[in-house]
Amino acid sequence: MRQINDAQVARPVLAVVEVAAADAETAFAIQELLAAHRGIALADRTTREPGEPGVWLRCFLDLRQEIDSEHQEEGELDPVTG
Repeated sequence: MRQINDAQVARPVLAVVEVAAADAETAFAIQELLAAHRGIALADRTTREPGEPGVWLRCFLDLRQEIDSEHQEEGELDPVTG
C-alpha cells in the first residue's frame, strides 16, 4: 500500500485505517461498520498484493464526526480538512 502522508494524520482526531481481510466483501463490511458510527472517507476498491493472501482496504476516519447512521452521506468527508 502507499505510504501514509503527514496531512492524513495531521490532527489527533484523524486516523488512517487499514483493513486486511480474506476478500473484498469482508473488507467493505468492516468499512461500513466504521462508517455507521464516525465520519469516514470511504474507499471504493481493495488492493491485492501479488503472491499474498487476502486484500487490503484503506479508509480515513475522523473521530470528531459522530454519525447518525440513518443520515449518513457517503463521500462527504475530506480526510485532510474534515
